[in-house]
Amino acid sequence: MSEATKKSTIDPQEVEKFAKIANEWWNYGGKFKPLHKFNPIRISYIKEKLIKHFNLDPKTHSNAPLSGLKILDIGCGGGLLCEPLARLGAEVTGIDAAEENIKAAKIHCEKSELNISYFDIDLEEFAEKKEKQEEKFDVVLAMEVVEHIANLDNFIAAASKCLKKDGLMFIATINRTLKSYMMAIVGAEYILRWLPIGTHSWRKFLKPSQINNIAITNDLDLQELNGFEYNLLKDEWKITDNADVNYILTFRKI
Repeated sequence: MSEATKKSTIDPQEVEKFAKIANEWWNYGGKFKPLHKFNPIRISYIKEKLIKHFNLDPKTHSNAPLSGLKILDIGCGGGLLCEPLARLGAEVTGIDAAEENIKAAKIHCEKSELNISYFDIDLEEFAEKKEKQEEKFDVVLAMEVVEHIANLDNFIAAASKCLKKDGLMFIATINRTLKSYMMAIVGAEYILRWLPIGTHSWRKFLKPSQINNIAITNDLDLQELNGFEYNLLKDEWKITDNADVNYILTFRKI
């Protein structure tokens, strides 16, 4: 096994899984329908934290409150986060290990007449290139991706290399609890059929402490831990202190 292979965070089976349904990314009623429902609360959360942390004045750029920020979205898929953030004024770069996902993202980006940089590349290689170019980002996003990778230590180390000092990193994923198994797998995949069966593996879910322990060794200081909860009756997501299932960690690079 080569050194490059040892270091890779890519899980080929996970990449193939999402590559096969890449044409579904922008089908609001398709396989990624739950993610489209989830997207507004994610965007709102990120926007609020960035405005506060970077002391941005939304009144100055009312249509583009995130102007001046460089954002990297790791595991960007078809660009569901990239496009809204670009509309908010940020300079956005999206990377993904699946070529099919990047193709879908580029096609939709062109239709949307947005300027987003997309790259079909693994995180380690991307981080090395940016390090050589001495280019870093104000914000790094790893949203609903760490539960699909092969090596968490290497992933966080590479992601941290891409982040400027005092920049923010957001990591959102699913907790490894009995409740998450019942809701995220049994409920979402088998009963409600919101997601294709096999989308998630409970053994790859991560507790917040697991992520934070690795983050600490990569100069990332935990600022906040919040949960996301879905109300089936209201058909809406909300921010909560309950991190039993979906949660998001906000880190500052020190």
